[in-house]
Amino acid sequence: MIISTTPNLEGHPIQKYLGVVTGETIIGANVFKDMMAGITDFFGGRSTTYEKVLIQAKDTAIQEMVDRAGQWGANAIVGIDIDYETVGGSGSMLMVTCSGTAVVIG
Repeated sequence: MIISTTPNLEGHPIQKYLGVVTGETIIGANVFKDMMAGITDFFGGRSTTYEKVLIQAKDTAIQEMVDRAGQWGANAIVGIDIDYETVGGSGSMLMVTCSGTAVVIG
């Protein structure tokens, strides 16, 4: 399945719009990851621990969206938007949502 942030795909005319499709995931960051990220923040540099969690959450949300679009008969999703938010009492959970338009392209 082709997925794109653009509203159309050059060379692939959209034959049918199937509707808005979404994918969501919520992932918790555990105490060890928080502690390691704190050390990175103190000394500077990138927090690869949190980056891995972000990548995992994004990939999961996109895969859910692709699976749903496939169930509708889509072979592409256009206009994809990905949003990141923290949720929970202390912001200890990461929520990633993505949405796009499921389409059939030629």
